[in-house]
Amino acid sequence: MPRLAELKDKDGILQLYRALRPNDPELGSEASEKALSEIINSPNADIIVAEHNGKLSSTCMLGTVPSMAMAGRPFGVIEHVITLPEARGNGLGKAVLTFALNQAWDMGCYKVLLLSGAQRVEAHRLYESVGFIGDVEKGFVAKP
Repeated sequence: MPRLAELKDKDGILQLYRALRPNDPELGSEASEKALSEIINSPNADIIVAEHNGKLSSTCMLGTVPSMAMAGRPFGVIEHVITLPEARGNGLGKAVLTFALNQAWDMGCYKVLLLSGAQRVEAHRLYESVGFIGDVEKGFVAKP
């Protein structure tokens, strides 16, 4: 059952992020606790987690952005959709995404964006299964 992350989930979330991005620089214990605390206390960000066999096994992050478009309704952005390889096929990814989308709709978002690697066809099927449409808009990414 998906839920919002709590500070006690820090190590499990870091493990999930390492599974997705093994070459990222590591975030130390104090810095990661501060970052997670900021996210938990932000009205514009949520980390959603789900457990499998007693272990944190899936997550995604929802950010909401205030807007002046669409009569001042915010839009959402989902990032870092991760399910541990050994827990895939149990509906966890779908569950955390559905939870995140429901959060966004409850907050009045008029749309939710999600970027995915162009070759990640299996992930694209998951995103489509919860209502994302891949050919409505085109995403672009700029990195420093």
